[in-house]
Order: sequence, then structure tokens, then C-alpha cells
Amino acid sequence: MDPWLIAPIAAIISIFVGLYFYRYVEKQSSGTERMREISDAIRTGSKAFIKREYTTLAYFVGVIAVLLLIFLPSPIWAAENPLNNVALALSYVFGSAFSALAGYLGLSIATKANAKVAHGAQEGLNRAFPIGFRGGAVMGFSVVGIGLLGISIVYLLTGNPETVLGFSFGASALALFAKAGGGIYTKTADISADLVGKIELDLPEDDPRNPAVIADNVGDNVGDVAGMGADLFDSYVASIVAVMILGAALSLGGSTIYIQIPLVFAGIGIFASIIGSLSIRIGKKGNPGYALNMGTYITCAIFAILTAISTYYLGYDWRIWGAATIGLVAGVIIGVTTDYFTSEDKAPVLKTAVASKSGPAINIITGFSYGLRSIILPLIGIGIAAAVSYKLLEPLGGLTFGVFGIAMAAVGMLSIVGLTVSNDAYGPIVDNAKGVAEQSGLSEEVIAITDELDAAGNTAKAITKGFAIGAAGLTVISLLAAFQEIASRAGHVAVFDIMDPMVLLGALIGVAIPAVFSAMLMLGVGRNAERMIAEIRRQFNEIPGLREGKPGVKPDYARCVDIATVGAIKELMPASVVIIVATLIIGFVGGINALGGFLAGAILSSLLLALLMANAGALWDNAKKLIETGVHGGKGSEAHKAAVVGDTVGDPFKDTAGPSLNTMITVMSLVASLFAALIVQYNLLSLLGLA
Repeated sequence: MDPWLIAPIAAIISIFVGLYFYRYVEKQSSGTERMREISDAIRTGSKAFIKREYTTLAYFVGVIAVLLLIFLPSPIWAAENPLNNVALALSYVFGSAFSALAGYLGLSIATKANAKVAHGAQEGLNRAFPIGFRGGAVMGFSVVGIGLLGISIVYLLTGNPETVLGFSFGASALALFAKAGGGIYTKTADISADLVGKIELDLPEDDPRNPAVIADNVGDNVGDVAGMGADLFDSYVASIVAVMILGAALSLGGSTIYIQIPLVFAGIGIFASIIGSLSIRIGKKGNPGYALNMGTYITCAIFAILTAISTYYLGYDWRIWGAATIGLVAGVIIGVTTDYFTSEDKAPVLKTAVASKSGPAINIITGFSYGLRSIILPLIGIGIAAAVSYKLLEPLGGLTFGVFGIAMAAVGMLSIVGLTVSNDAYGPIVDNAKGVAEQSGLSEEVIAITDELDAAGNTAKAITKGFAIGAAGLTVISLLAAFQEIASRAGHVAVFDIMDPMVLLGALIGVAIPAVFSAMLMLGVGRNAERMIAEIRRQFNEIPGLREGKPGVKPDYARCVDIATVGAIKELMPASVVIIVATLIIGFVGGINALGGFLAGAILSSLLLALLMANAGALWDNAKKLIETGVHGGKGSEAHKAAVVGDTVGDPFKDTAGPSLNTMITVMSLVASLFAALIVQYNLLSLLGLA
């Protein structure tokens, strides 16, 4: 048996593990009729958004598939084998469909698990926690199982890593839209609910009188489950594909060993994640955050051991194992740094909470400053991981082997993505559980348990985003090298020297693009939130008895859900399309060198902005939650109102723009690689004789 077949076998097992967890969660009780009613409303809203979003994206996928069919890998009218165009287009559609399926499966169980966690919390923390985690694990194991199975099928049918690149592009393009759209939706509702409910009317979070409360709960699912799942699906697939393309350049004499290594390591990563997920336990007085983090560390150790064993028995060079292990360690460093800057019991959150007593301006300045400070260690970690993994493999054969080492470090960092996505999807499930508990009138003790679960979820989400950003950084360096390799094969020896004026021009534009992209998404959140805030105020002013909470008086939840849905679909398209169009314009006007500089500038700028936004946003959120436990005046105090303002600033940072950036740079890199051969032949400077 070929060693690489471990990948499809592990993928199928992963899907079955996800189904097992799905059945476990489904069997749990959803509690009272009121709890089921709230959960059903969240599920209905989530499915309505996903249906509308996927319907819109289907048109986009169709248009891009036709363009790929006509133009790539070479214009179909001049192609030696037109079937290559057909294979690439189908691979792209396949990747888009698999990404959508992974998001839908995770969303389906997350919107059922919320009431089940709330009901379990009535029996204690140790009863509620496994329901929340296993609900998230459905998403985690669906993502890796479906992603690795898709790669395996395309590779098995074509044997061509560049066709697998089409699968990765499909996954990435859909992820960009899903993350941007879900992020705009969730933060529209969250900001609107907080600003009117908490600040203007002194209502508790998730108060059933608030017309935006169901839209807020829906947003947690479409943004942090379906959106983040698609995001990590994209990073996971892209990291494997980048190594396969570089491996193809190293595979001489018909050997495919370097193409197969990432598939073997990814398969082993699934087994490590399964074992790690089964090790996560908390006692009656356990700490859910500690349990999630320990599960991550245990999984990392298991992966290192299992890959060492496979390296020995399969005869791989130990330096390849070393590169993957370095990536894993870098991921842990980023996670630990994120944990420090976002945990409720660490200095940055504690000091930001204290600063809230002086008003929202000081809260924002303090949180933003700690967000800036949080960047340095993760960037050093990514840089060291890239440098060491490069130098480790460079003696095997120069630059291409060195970059292959960087790509393997990215695979190492993303190898345990089954567990990290499980931790991430756990967050919105327990957040929704708290909302269900409050809206259905459960006791303060139960709400306190869901609060504790929710705080752990916020930190777990922040750590996951750190992993995703770090892995995206290493992956796009690998994709940049893959782009360089494809361009070289097309007849252009690409050297990205910063003193080359075209490289410098591209780099300067590339540095600016992530900021423009972030601004477009956050302005979209702002515009949509304005519409929803006006609707919330209208309902409180026009529905008699709503503000007082009179029996039988209910807000029009559906109206707010519709505003968030329509606005998110409207706002996500421009920013996402601009990224793809900008990449093609730079390439077809400035040529390969300008495009290489453009990608390099965008990579560095994106890493900085993504880490800042993810960490500052989570820090502001947890500072608010800390005050809500009763310190510095507790709920309703001036410090609390200031912290709510800080949290609303951080919301589009951490859940809209920040996590969309790593998907953005992956999409840009894949577009550049797919069109590299055409750009070599048809860029404007070459046609004018200026290149």
C-alpha cells in the first residue's frame, strides 16, 4: 500500500468520528419548550442566511469555473490537452462544494447544541462542557475529514498537484466570502444589540426584549462556526497543496515521495486530533479553559511522536520531521502569547478593565496598545519557524528544499486543525447556550456556569485564530515559492529583489491592500449596524409594553435577522471581488516581479493587522466580561458601559476583518499561482517591450 493512502483512510475515519459526536449531541435533551423554541429560532435564522449566501456564491463559483475552463492552465483553444482545463475547473467547483459542506455540517449541529448545553448546565459544569466541546468537534472533524478526502480524491484521479491547486482555490474563494459575510452578519447584530440594549436601555446581555438578540445568536453561528470553519478548511488545504507543488519540483526520476509526505503527515495529524479530543475532560470543579488548552498540548505531543515513528519506518529524512515539529512549536508559542493577552486572569485584560473606570477612550487606548504589543512574539515565532525550517532542509538541495521546509512547518502547525477547529466552534455554541439560558429564564447559577464556559470559549477562539494566522503566514510564504516555481516553469526566472522598481511598486501596493480590505469590511459592519440600530429603537418606541417586558409582548426578531442577512450579502461582495481583481490587475499590468512584490507586501501587512485585530478584540471582550462578574462596579456601572464600547470596537476587529485577512492572502497567492503562466505571456510591460 502506498503510504499516502493513510490520508484518505484518516479522512474517512475523521468523518465517522464527526458523525459519532453528532449522534452524541443529538441524543442530549434540549430542555423546556421555551428553550427549544429559542434554539429553533436561531437554527431557522442561521439556515436562512446560509441558504441565501450559498445561493449568491453559487453564481460566483459558476462564473469563475467558466473562466478557468476557458483560460487555465492554458487558453483552451491553444491547449495541448483541453481535458486539463476541464479537470482544473471541476477541481475548483469540487473545492467550493466541499468547503460549503463542511460549514453546513458544523452549523447544523451547533444550532442544536446550544439548548442542550444550557440544559446540561442545570446539572453542573462537568455535564455541560462535553456537550459543547463535542458539538464543536463535529465541525472540527468534518473540516479535516472533508478537506483531506477532497485533496486525496483529486490527486488520485489526476496525479497532478497543480490540478489540486484548483481544489484549494475553490476552498479559499468560498472561505473568503463565508468569513467576510458571516463576520459582517455577526458583528452587525452584536454591536447593535449591545449599543441599544446595554448602553441606552441598561438591558442585560441576551435579554429577550431586545429585538436583535436572536440575530446576535444567529451571527455567532454563521460567523464563528460556518465562517471560521471555512477559513481553517482553506488554510489546511492550501498548506498541503503548497507542499505538494514544491514537492513536485523536487520529485526527480518519477519519484513522488515529496508530493506524498504532506498527505502522510496530515493523515497522522487527524489520528492525533482524535486521540487528543478524547483526552479532554474536566472534573466537577474543573477549568474548561485549562481543559481545552491541555487537549491542544497533548495533541501536539501525540502528533510529534506518531510522525517520528512514521519517519523512521518510512525512511523519510529526519529534517523533514524537524521542520513539521518546528511549525507545531511555533503554533503553540502563538497560542500561549494569545492566551496571555486575552485571558481574564492575566495583566492585559485586568489593566484594560481597570482603565474602563476612566471611560471608553482610556479603555480603547489601553486595549489597542496591548493588542499592538501582542504582535511581536508571534511574528518572531513565525519568522524563526520559517528561518530554522528553511536552514534545516537547505543542505538537501538548496532554495527549493529550503522553502519545502517552510511549507512543512505550515503543515505541522495545521496538522492538529481537527482539534483547534473543535475548540473554536465550541466558543459560539456555549455563547449561544448562555443566550438560551437567559432568554428562557434559567437560574443565576446556571447562567454563571454558561458564563464560565463562554469565557473559556473566547480564549479558545483567540488561540485558534492565532494558529490560523500563523499557519496562513507560513502557508503563503510557501505559496509565494510555489508561484515562483510555476512562473519559472513558464519561462520567467522570478527573483523578487526589493531594489527592483517593479517589485518595490508591487510591495508598496501590497502593503496597503489588507488595510483597504479591512476598512471595506468594517465600514460594511458600520453601515449595516446603523440600519439595525434604527430598527431596534423603532421597535422599542412603537411596540407598547416591549420595554417594560409585559407578558405576551414580543419583539419582531425576524426583522433584525433579515436586516443582518440582506446587509451582509450586499456588503461582502465588493471587498472580496476587489482582492481578486487587484491581484490580476497587478499581474497583467506589472508582470511577475510586480506581482511577487505585491504578494510579499500583502503577506507582511496582513500578518501584523490580523494578529493585532484578533488579540485586541478578544482582550476588549474579556475585559467587559470580567467587569460583568462584579468587579469595578459590575453590570450597569460606568466602567461596564465603557467596556461595552471597547468591546463593540473590538467586535469587527476580531470577528470580521482580522480573521478574514489570512483567507485574503491565501486567495491572492492562489490566484497568482493559477494565472502565473498566462501573466508571463500577456502582461502589459512585456507587450510594450518595457519588461
